Amino acid sequence: MSFIGPSGTGKTTLLKCVNYLEKPYEGEIQLGDLYLDYKNVKKQDILMFRRKTAMVFQHFNIFKHKTVIQNVMDAQIAVQKKSKEEAYEKSYKELEKVGLKEKIDEYPSSLSGGQLQRVGIARGLALDPELILFDEPTSALDPELVEEVLRVIEDVAKSGMTILLVTHEMDFAKSISNKVVFMEKGHIVEEGPPEQIFGNSKNVRTRQFLKNFYANVEKQ
Repeated sequence: MSFIGPSGTGKTTLLKCVNYLEKPYEGEIQLGDLYLDYKNVKKQDILMFRRKTAMVFQHFNIFKHKTVIQNVMDAQIAVQKKSKEEAYEKSYKELEKVGLKEKIDEYPSSLSGGQLQRVGIARGLALDPELILFDEPTSALDPELVEEVLRVIEDVAKSGMTILLVTHEMDFAKSISNKVVFMEKGHIVEEGPPEQIFGNSKNVRTRQFLKNFYANVEKQ
């Protein structure tokens, strides 16, 4: 599922509420057999939910003093209590999947933005989550680096992983999503399959947003 809409409209906040990085006033969510009512949620429930999820941030959130593979290993050891050997093996496999096996012993300062984001994706996948949250994963990248990250996210989607994606990449959202949500001013304005949102929207504001977006793209 992808979330689209103007900047500052609450998409990232919504994503953080899902994972309780922001405290929601109310709401309900179910992931597999785990159900949360945010009005009465317990700390233990939040921890259990987070163990089933992973989040890839807009600005990478990579530890500069740790190597690439140490960054991917960290949460597995701290959260999942894996041994260093187990975490290393899993981390190597995920870094290989995102095309970074040659970079495992390098430090973040030597990597491009696209490579750093791929480290972040590998770190999330290494936790074997049931749900992965992407918060505008390409917005901090130079244009020529966007495509390499989108390819990795597309591979994640094709693997069957459940994804919540906040993005300004409209064509990517259209191609990758089974459902698209358009938000404005903290509210869900319209939701539906990508064919509806991008091709036959029932909402005037959704159509206006997409028209303006593509007009600006053509000017660039």
